[in-house]
Amino acid sequence: MIEALYRQYFHDVFLYLKAVTKSDDIAEELTQETFFKAMKSLDSFKGGCEVRVWLCQIAKNCWYSYCRKQKHIAGELPEDLPDTAPPPTLNFEDKETVLEIHRILHTLAEPYKEVFTLRVFGELPFKDIAGLFGKTENWAAVTFHRAKLKIIDQMEGSK
Repeated sequence: MIEALYRQYFHDVFLYLKAVTKSDDIAEELTQETFFKAMKSLDSFKGGCEVRVWLCQIAKNCWYSYCRKQKHIAGELPEDLPDTAPPPTLNFEDKETVLEIHRILHTLAEPYKEVFTLRVFGELPFKDIAGLFGKTENWAAVTFHRAKLKIIDQMEGSK
């Protein structure tokens, strides 16, 4: 069971931890710890939430523990952790959906339009997008997320 979870969710947990830690090495270490803890508490998982959310919650707790052990923080926990809820998704496989996204993009205000385009179609990391705007990585991630929500909202409104 844990092997199947590991294969299916390793990448998601790793990316979440990489976003939080800003380090591949620490993210790898904490991802392993996350799955070890998940394996130990698999019997207590009640299924009240999505498995990915449960694993990311464990990952967040591993990150908090790591911060305490490394004394990276002085009595405070990081405040800007990404939300562990799975983000709404857009289907880029369907040509009609992609065309609809492009139509909606033309109606979006800046910087949402440009940030979304750079991230999705330009495949730029948030760090590079932030550099282009002279802003922080967190600003780029939040702006992208908001743009994505605006697109999803308009797509659902047109149905």
